[in-house]
Amino acid sequence: MNTEIYRGARVLLTGHTGFKGSWLSIWLQRLGSKVTGLALDPPTQPNLFTEANVGGLVTDLRGDIRNLDDVAEAVRQAEPDVVFHLAAQPLVRLSYNEPKYTFDTNVGGTVNVLEALRASKSVRAIVVVTSDKCYENREWPYAYRESDPLGGRDPYSASKGAAEIVAASYARSFFDGVGVPLATARAGNVIGGGDWAADRIIPDAVRALQDGQPVPVRNPDAVRPWQHVLEPLCGYLALGACLLARPDGIHYAEAWNFAPAASSCQPVRALISAFIQHYGTGAWTDLSDKQVQAPHEANLLALAADKAFRRLGWRPRWDFGQAVQHASSWYRRHGGGESALDLCIEDIESYIRSES
Repeated sequence: MNTEIYRGARVLLTGHTGFKGSWLSIWLQRLGSKVTGLALDPPTQPNLFTEANVGGLVTDLRGDIRNLDDVAEAVRQAEPDVVFHLAAQPLVRLSYNEPKYTFDTNVGGTVNVLEALRASKSVRAIVVVTSDKCYENREWPYAYRESDPLGGRDPYSASKGAAEIVAASYARSFFDGVGVPLATARAGNVIGGGDWAADRIIPDAVRALQDGQPVPVRNPDAVRPWQHVLEPLCGYLALGACLLARPDGIHYAEAWNFAPAASSCQPVRALISAFIQHYGTGAWTDLSDKQVQAPHEANLLALAADKAFRRLGWRPRWDFGQAVQHASSWYRRHGGGESALDLCIEDIESYIRSES
């Protein structure tokens, strides 16, 4: 990855107060970028944005991507060279309770971001982050490739498939013709320090362990391609760097998967057992037989990242064990009083060193 291309670059990052957005803000600041963030207030308490004082590293704008005026004003202030659109309603289970909010944010919000960027004279590259759940998931062992059909049974997954279609339409209708490459990035099931969202296995585990309670596990046999949050973020940065490179950037204006090695596709029971082992204390309990009319959640979903390997030079650096170890260590040490920002920087530096 040509990290020098980010030094001094003006970056607009939507969703900078979220889990992924906070990590990416820290990394971009370390690369020397001038980051402007647009987001709602942090979604949880506690949250990584506040704990790591991310607001002190970026130009912190608050606004709702469902409001075109908010987005347009952020674009005007940032005058971005590159945009990373991460802002979203990110939870499958919440999407069942609030489907309209999910579609308004994930689909309508993406429309607003791209509509505001149509008027920008500065933007040179756009990365729209969606999800591995954008695919029509048939729950087979086949790893989905970028050419496979989009779909989605639950509102969250459907909204991410629709956001992909929106991005492709705007790229072909408006951005390709003026030489502004727009690409989409698909990843999911990330773990790492600083996530306190509801209905995610690691945050649920941390809350239970800190309270001295067994970790509740809804679907212990569900298999996911677990990866540390730095893995897809590295992919987004590598993709953004290729899009910014002139004159070849337009050749990367496509959809891209960022997924771990096949050995990282593990059942939830393996993840939580390894996390507790590294944390040093605790146990978990199986709630799969106690759920009544629980909303559908896929049991199997994997992506193939061959294209990113071949053309971006991106590949996962941390295996399943390393990802779990770094995540567990982050929470344990932060719970012991260590600085969230220092822990994030330490993980970023360790990840960069592991390239060799």
